[in-house]
Amino acid sequence: MRNFCVHLVVTTGLVASGAMAPSQLAAQSLDELIPESATENPEDWAEQGVENPPQEPIDPDPDFSEPLEIDSGFVEGESEADTPFDIDTALDTFAIPEPEPLEPDPDRPSFAEIEAPDLVDLPDLVERELSDELILAFPAEPGRFPEEDEFVERFRALSSIEALDSGDDTVPQLAARARSDEELLDEILETYGYYSADVIRQLSGGRRGMSDSDLSDSERRADADPQVRFDILPGTRYSFGEVDLGALDQLGDPDGSELRDTFGIRPGDPLYADRIVQQEAQLRVALGESGYPFAELGEPSLLVDHTREEGDLTLPVSPNGKYEFAGVDSDDPRFLSDRHLLRIARFEPGDTYQTSLQSDLRRAILATGLVSSVVVTPREVTPPQGDQPGEVALDVEMERAPLRTISGAIGYGTEDGFKLEAAWEHRNLFPPEGSLRVRGIAGTREQLASVTYRRNNFLDRDQILTVDAYASDIKTQAVDARTVALRGAFERVSNLLFQKPLSWQVGAEVLYTDERNRITNGIVRPRQEYLIGSIFGSATIDSTDDLLDPTEGFRLTGFAAPEVSRSLGTETFYLRARVDASYYQSVGEHVIAGRVAAASILGADAFRLAPSRRLYSGGGGSVRGYGFQAIGLRNQFGEPLGGGSLVEGAVEARIQTGFFDGALEVVPFFDIGTVSREARPDFDVVRAGAGLGIRYKTSFGPIRVDVGVPLNPGEFDAPVVVYVSLGQAF
Repeated sequence: MRNFCVHLVVTTGLVASGAMAPSQLAAQSLDELIPESATENPEDWAEQGVENPPQEPIDPDPDFSEPLEIDSGFVEGESEADTPFDIDTALDTFAIPEPEPLEPDPDRPSFAEIEAPDLVDLPDLVERELSDELILAFPAEPGRFPEEDEFVERFRALSSIEALDSGDDTVPQLAARARSDEELLDEILETYGYYSADVIRQLSGGRRGMSDSDLSDSERRADADPQVRFDILPGTRYSFGEVDLGALDQLGDPDGSELRDTFGIRPGDPLYADRIVQQEAQLRVALGESGYPFAELGEPSLLVDHTREEGDLTLPVSPNGKYEFAGVDSDDPRFLSDRHLLRIARFEPGDTYQTSLQSDLRRAILATGLVSSVVVTPREVTPPQGDQPGEVALDVEMERAPLRTISGAIGYGTEDGFKLEAAWEHRNLFPPEGSLRVRGIAGTREQLASVTYRRNNFLDRDQILTVDAYASDIKTQAVDARTVALRGAFERVSNLLFQKPLSWQVGAEVLYTDERNRITNGIVRPRQEYLIGSIFGSATIDSTDDLLDPTEGFRLTGFAAPEVSRSLGTETFYLRARVDASYYQSVGEHVIAGRVAAASILGADAFRLAPSRRLYSGGGGSVRGYGFQAIGLRNQFGEPLGGGSLVEGAVEARIQTGFFDGALEVVPFFDIGTVSREARPDFDVVRAGAGLGIRYKTSFGPIRVDVGVPLNPGEFDAPVVVYVSLGQAF
């Protein structure tokens, strides 16, 4: 049997019955096969068929006795078993012609001209572990990333991973939040000017889908403690390029140069995005403080050029002219007149406009308590002309608050007994800011009726004129006095909105009083009448940080009152003087506070004076642990006699507890005091008290509760005394 190979060539095409040989098909073109008549009537042409050309007949019984002229690769006479097919020989004899080389394109670079990319050379990194799940790694080279500490704190506050609670089922959340944190890191890096920085995220641990038997001990630990690490490669820090401030760059000096200096961003400065926001706000304030009430600032834009590694900043600024104050216009002049509003303003017509002075006027109007809302708007009166500034008036729109108040209180104290108090007030009965107050007290130990006229912002800002007429009948441990008095005072004081470093008071008083010591054991001692005239003055230096609850600073107050007293046909001249000093020091979140006080009556024996004009100590505002006016000399009935001099001291620690969101304080305290008969203290009778108090802080000041005990009590002192009031003890 002869072995042979057959090479079959198949040509696809449309072949009708009696098809031509491939050689014949290849010799004819498409135009020769399809005549022009076929395009005119293709259906008739298709039905006609294809005319077959003459060809040689095919022998139905070919003779295979003759050998085929086919190179099979075998040697004649060898069998298939003797001569296997050698594919290597066949492949060696198979040759593909080598194509002609293409002509080079002059517009395209060759591979030889393309530079190989540089591989990233990672610097040495130092890890900072933020939590069990999160690690940041920074370049170890000093100064490579100077903002590192601030960067970490900022990222910690915003990180999604930091907000994730640790747990066994947090791996999917950790992976998702890691992608979010990677974007956050890129944004923060750009905030600090690192626009070419790289952040490499790595998530380790947290395997799932494997049994514990398939894991080693270290792998089990990794599975239990998934962790994300970010390698921070800050790269080059970009700088500010050109800084365009719009029309501000054309503003003349000195305002132009001063305002540009205020903006403070210069070409070459580090490109911190935060600085743009900060300096924009600072420039806005500076424009308002320099006389430009209508200045406009557009949105800042930053164009980053990665080639120069710089960012060009554009901030459109339109100063819109400089102005001075022209005056104040009230929309309710019968209630609060233009003149009165200008009086309480801290500027005069002709002063350069300042936004802070406009805001201060608004606060001062609110501080009167006469309005519930107020809007102050600058209005152009005269436009600027050349170098001359224009003028603006401040239009004040107010809404009146309720002006009448009825108040009342009822209470009981171990020292005062029952007390019922009521008051009626009209705060603007005599415009502007002239109030009338009628007050009455009915109690076990005090009865009082008073009428008070008060005018706020009298003649100038924060100055008060007060005239008070009252009649009282008061019984304390030391005094039984029936008094009729007229008192007037002119003062400049601090208030909750405007605490002043210096406040003062001057005034005069005239009173008639009928006094005696208390009736004890049914023994009635004779009453004695006194007619007393006094002028007085005081001044306070205050460097504390809060009027009602100071934590830093000191206060120093001096008081002096020359007086004359006429009784039983005898006149007595004397001087009442007192000095109070207190100091406050923060220790962490706690406060240490101390107080000393000294007072004296000079020029007369204290026992020649009315009992109500003598000096006493004891009580919640002086020495805690003792009753009101209970320290000092006493008579045979145990009644305090008062004295001619006084010395007191106190120290306390105001300790934060964290309870009620930090509103509750615990206050241990120690107080000491003495009262002497003479003008110079002799310290014969010294009393000390100690105790514990609590403070509950409110928006209007702390509520105080103190429990004090006397450390060296006298015969008539109670074992425990409780004090309740508003504000700190000092």
